[in-house]
Formats: sequence, structure tokens, C-alpha cells
Amino acid sequence: MNDKYEKIGNAIIDYSFYSGQDDYSDGDIENDLLELIKSESDVNKIIANDNRWPVLYHFSPVRQNVLEWYDFKEDANVLEVGSGCGAITGVLCKKAQSVISVDLSKRRSLINAYRNQEFGNLKIYVGNFNDVELEEKFDYITLIGVLEYADYYTDSTDSFRVFLEKIRGYLKEDGHLLIAIENKFGLKYWAGYAEDHNGMYFEGLEGYPTTDSKARTFGRKELEKLIKDSGYKNTDFYYPLPDYKFPIQIFSDFNLPKESDVNFGQPSYDKDRLRLFDENKVCEGIINEGIFPFFANSFIVDASNE
Repeated sequence: MNDKYEKIGNAIIDYSFYSGQDDYSDGDIENDLLELIKSESDVNKIIANDNRWPVLYHFSPVRQNVLEWYDFKEDANVLEVGSGCGAITGVLCKKAQSVISVDLSKRRSLINAYRNQEFGNLKIYVGNFNDVELEEKFDYITLIGVLEYADYYTDSTDSFRVFLEKIRGYLKEDGHLLIAIENKFGLKYWAGYAEDHNGMYFEGLEGYPTTDSKARTFGRKELEKLIKDSGYKNTDFYYPLPDYKFPIQIFSDFNLPKESDVNFGQPSYDKDRLRLFDENKVCEGIINEGIFPFFANSFIVDASNE
């Protein structure tokens, strides 16, 4: 292969749109992640022998639960925007006929390729999605932990809407956009969990009044309006517990959790947190009041024109 392409096992990396600089990174720990996955393909063995948070976060198979349950149609082609280190890529490759992944980082894309090198239906583009030129349209497009960063990489005063409109242009007429994102009114934030993207307590609840971070999450109605204002006709909301990053249970508006299903009070492995009240006990009352969707920690949204 020439300088614009690299093959790792069966997976292909395309550097045609790479600027030469990784615009998003967790730092030098990613060098360790790359060496770990090069030397050991079994991520469970890696996690068992290395208890660092980034290793668990990027390599845990539990993260695939966010879409493991989803009924992709046969022979689907999927565009994964913001594929990172490949936490979700593998489950997409198993379910779809072809997967195109796009990520800003060469190093993360290499980690992804080594992790998922068994899949001959995977092609990874390195670069800003807004710069990548794709000719085909897709049955499914995924934004897993990506939408909240749209303002960093989309040059517009209305970046979130513009970004979603651009995504819609790559969908087939009957295609589906799958979004996973934190709920800024999630119960964990009321209980003393720091905002995921800037590490500040109550920052999202208060409408992001002090942070310089451009990352933004949304409440249930706010997110639904944003998606529909971007041209999508229909939205189906799902509620992963404890959140979309490490989902153990997934509920919907047609199957909301019961008191016995509650599993809210998760520990915080990546940063310190307060514990202002027992989240599980509070959640029981929220469920009984019929307002669980407002307080869900995360959303999975299936947006379409169907």
C-alpha cells in the first residue's frame, strides 16, 4: 500500500484526509494502549492485568452494549463518526456488511485497527469528519459520545444543528442516525458527580455558566428539538443504565424501569465525586412519579425520517 493507506491485519486505514496532527487525545496513555493491543489481542486479558482507568474505559467489552442490542438490517453499511480506540467498532463490524469509521486521531485509529484487525469489512479514515469526502450514503450512522463536541470541529454559530444536517446528508432515505450522549439533567449530576466533559460540579445543571469548554450536553426535550430542527422527522429515545458508556440495562419509553431495576449509584473511577444522597432511593421515587426520562443519566436516540 502507498503512504495514504495502511493495512493492519484485514482492516484498512486511509490517511487521505489526515492533517498530520492528532487534534484529540487523552495524552501519552494512548501510546501505552497501542503497545498493549499490539502485544495482546484479548482485551479482557489486558484489563485483568492493568487497572488504570483509561485501559478499562477504552478496552472494556461492556461498552459495546450500547449497540449490541440494536436490530441492524441485513447487509447494512454503517458510518461510525468518532470511532476513537474502537470500543464500538467491533460490534458494528459483526452486525453490518461494511463499516467506515472516521476519527481525528491517527494514534487512536491505529489502536482501533489493531483491536479489530480480524474484520475485512472495516475501513478507517483519519481526519476531521467535516473534511472527509465520502461518495456513498449509509443505512446507519453512529455518533457515540460525539455530538457534544460538535462546536469544536464545526465552523458555525449553530454548530450542533449544522453538524447534524451534514450527517443527514450521508443517510439513505430510510437511514437511521444513532446517537449516544449524556443527559445534562442526569440524576448523577444532582447527586454530586462532576460534569463529564469539564470536571465541574453542577455545571451542566446550571447551563454551563463558567466553563471555557465548548462541549455541551442536552436535556430530553432540548435534544429532541435539536434533532428535529436538523431535519429528522422521528426520534425514539432509549435510556441506558447506569449510562451509555458502561450500559448494563437499556430501557425505552415503552419499557421504562421499575423500582427493582434501579442501578444508579455507580462509583466514579476517572475523577472524584461527591455523594449527596442515595441515587437508587431517589430514583425509586422518580420512577413512581413517572418522570424517569428527565433524570436518566444518558440517552440513546434513534433518529430517522421513517
